Amino acid sequence: MPFRFYPLEIPEVIGIEYRSFADKRGFFAETYKRSDFVAAGIAEDFVQDNLSFSSRGAVRGLHYQKNPMAQGKLVMVAAGRIFDVALDIRRGSPTFGRWVGKELSARNGVMLYIPPGFAHGFSVLSDEAVVMYKVTKEYAPELDRGIIFNDPELGIPWSAPDPLVSPKDAAWPPLAEADINYHYGR
Repeated sequence: MPFRFYPLEIPEVIGIEYRSFADKRGFFAETYKRSDFVAAGIAEDFVQDNLSFSSRGAVRGLHYQKNPMAQGKLVMVAAGRIFDVALDIRRGSPTFGRWVGKELSARNGVMLYIPPGFAHGFSVLSDEAVVMYKVTKEYAPELDRGIIFNDPELGIPWSAPDPLVSPKDAAWPPLAEADINYHYGR
């Protein structure tokens, strides 16, 4: 199997390492193979691919979509380096309000699977970063929601002393006031 799957501190969030084959030209890697992902318990159908380009210090997130269009995400970095975060927003979950973070880069071969019920965001650690992610539901603007990235109750260390944030992301509420319709175990 060209992948290694492992749970993070919140076990529903899965770290995935892909294997690359290098020679003097560079490297080749499979970044998704449905049969391997299903065998590892990630059986979702990915229906949309997204791509973002960001500069050093950019913070994107924390984003989610409400049910019935809740998105699971498979996040990878094609160029550069990011600190990627998944925040548990499932009411009743033993880890509600807790987050896990992982450095993803084009060189370390690490991806994250973030299931529905989690808000997602990242900060850019390199001069530039190209982030690609697959999602399990199409974008639904009417159900698009978020949580302010610097909510003091969360204490996420974004590593961006002067973060570049969109006006939309700067206006999201803290977790305590967020419009959430996820419930653990349902």
